[in-house]
Amino acid sequence: MANKITSVRELDFKPRGKVFPSPRDWRDVFVYFLLVDRFDNNQQNLPAYDPASAPKGRDPEQGKVFQGGNIKGIIHRLDYIRGLGSNAIWLSPVFKNRQEKNDTYHGYGIQDFLEVDPRFGTKEDLQELVRQAHKKNMYVILDIIINHTGDNWAYPGDFPFYFWKEAHGPFDFGFWREVDPVPGFQEDDAVWPEELQRHECYKRRGQIRNWSDPAEAINGDFLSLKELDINQPAVLDTLIKVYKYWIAITDVDGFRVDTVKHMESSETAIFCNAVREYAKRIGKQNFFIFGEIVGDDLTIQSYIGRNSRVEGTNERFPSLDAALDFPLYFILEETIKGFVRPSALRERYEQFKTLYADHGESGRYFVTFVDNHDQMTRPYRRFMHHNSYPGQAVLAIGYLLTSQGVPCIYYGTEQGFDGGGDNDSYVRECMFGGQWSAFDSTGRHFFNPEHPIYRGIAKISAIRQEEPALRYGRQYFREISGNGSDFGHPLDGKCTLAYSRILDSAEILIAMNLDTSFRNDFVTVDANLSPSGVKMVNLLGPEKQVTIKVTGSRHAVRIPLDGHEMVILKRPESS
Repeated sequence: MANKITSVRELDFKPRGKVFPSPRDWRDVFVYFLLVDRFDNNQQNLPAYDPASAPKGRDPEQGKVFQGGNIKGIIHRLDYIRGLGSNAIWLSPVFKNRQEKNDTYHGYGIQDFLEVDPRFGTKEDLQELVRQAHKKNMYVILDIIINHTGDNWAYPGDFPFYFWKEAHGPFDFGFWREVDPVPGFQEDDAVWPEELQRHECYKRRGQIRNWSDPAEAINGDFLSLKELDINQPAVLDTLIKVYKYWIAITDVDGFRVDTVKHMESSETAIFCNAVREYAKRIGKQNFFIFGEIVGDDLTIQSYIGRNSRVEGTNERFPSLDAALDFPLYFILEETIKGFVRPSALRERYEQFKTLYADHGESGRYFVTFVDNHDQMTRPYRRFMHHNSYPGQAVLAIGYLLTSQGVPCIYYGTEQGFDGGGDNDSYVRECMFGGQWSAFDSTGRHFFNPEHPIYRGIAKISAIRQEEPALRYGRQYFREISGNGSDFGHPLDGKCTLAYSRILDSAEILIAMNLDTSFRNDFVTVDANLSPSGVKMVNLLGPEKQVTIKVTGSRHAVRIPLDGHEMVILKRPESS
């Protein structure tokens, strides 16, 4: 342990080099989220996946254990990610988990907050990843945990029935888990830094059973992971110093905070504001902190609130810059697949007008997604699970790229990954092959930039980067008509879904056919911004143009769309 940092007292918060500047606006960013263990293992000459020849038949147990992905593998694939149009990478936690366990490949059971897990690489590897990403004008976001540690200690007797205890104080502390029998804690024993080695750092109330009970959800253990008591100033201060240190030594650009809903709002706010102030002091003026909050818009808004219409109270502690957009996630998939009419989607955005003082700016507060590693529904499934229409994946990500929010894609979606099953390993397939590849295969990689889903997403992403209205504009869902006379919002899921993004004098109209059959609907446009007789050009294919016409009391365009086709229409600048 000669070179090991054991205490936050040893930390140096001075940046190790020139600080890479933050994005001016995170809506300029398209995030690629990956699980380090499942992305790439830095092996060369792996054969590409071919459904006709790939070995079939995975062992389901392999999906629950480490597969060998590492940080060097991510460096090796930066051009693949950049080619998709993504200019930011969100990494699953890279910090050291318990070394005797082989099932914490996800990284959320931390044993040492000051080290990189050796199964993923070294601190130097992480520093090099950030350097190489910055050279390509890409940003790096670390997934962090302040709610709990790994299963680093046990209750008395190490029995599994220590469930939530509401009354009469905490359970007694049992013992620290030790791998090395040498007296005194070694590197793989207990928890590090040493400031977290006091029994009093933990709430010790047992595992959560009723996830809907706020007191239990905030104070109970997250399964076998041990709940930290961040109400204690010393515990919170330790965590603040830990994550300031990671910014200092790696120059990362943002944090995604895990399990925010399971933490006290006031302490979460203190943590986020302390980290944000440190980042500003060293030159990162827009360090991005977004969180996982599984809840409705009212719940999410209470954690953000900087643009809120509701006056703050002592019970609200706005802290995050943004949140993962679970309200959108819960309705978007069925909408894009045509299973439900788009009314819930439209009404969700209408609600922004009552929640935010400037609803046009509300997109900055959401990181939008369709696939995810940690789902709230059963069975676990990806968007393409039992789905024979790859064009729908392009529509889904295309919606994220052309609607309000900071869009985020989960690794493998661009290759049509279709995992699904009774546990989350089925949505955590390996991109690099290994023993847990996608499509029930082994030993084949999936980094195919010619895949039609990859190419479709890349094309839309490139347009988004060129069009400010697609990043910052207000959003309005448009009425449609089959005959040019009777307009209304779609009453059927198999419809033309259309919406405009408006910024200043620019209107961009997005329309997508959610049906497999050809459609040729009229779609409303803004009469003031899109005058009659002017053509709108499809940015995805200039050969398709439509002319704005007056029909009744409105201006509209008629848009022919093949099944699952999408268009992005804009007036030429000279019009």
